[in-house]
Amino acid sequence: MEHFHQVQDDLRAPYRELDQDIPDVLAGYNALRTAAMAEGVLSMKMKELIALSIAITRECDGCIAAHARGAARRGATTAEVAEMIGVAISMNGGPGTVWGPRALAAFHEFAAT
Repeated sequence: MEHFHQVQDDLRAPYRELDQDIPDVLAGYNALRTAAMAEGVLSMKMKELIALSIAITRECDGCIAAHARGAARRGATTAEVAEMIGVAISMNGGPGTVWGPRALAAFHEFAAT
C-alpha cells in the first residue's frame, strides 16, 4: 500500500473513536468543511488545491492525503498541482486567522481603486 493511503487507513480507527467521544465537535468540523469546500465562486478543484497548499505548509500527512485525493477526484492535473506546490514553496507560511482578514482588507482596498 502507498504511504498516503496508509496514512488514511491509520487514522480511521482513532477518528471513529473520537467521533464516539466528541461527536458534536466532529459534526461541527464536518459541517464547516462541507460548507467551505462546496462549489461556489471558486470551484471545488480550486478549493482542494488551496487546501493542499495549506496542508503542505502545515506539514500534515493526513491533510496532504485527504486533499491530494480530493484534488485528483476533482480533476486537477499534474501541472496544476506542481504549480500550486511552487506557490506553497514560495510562501511557506500559509494563510491563517490573522493573515486571511488582512488579505481581504488589501483586496478591498485595491479593488476600490
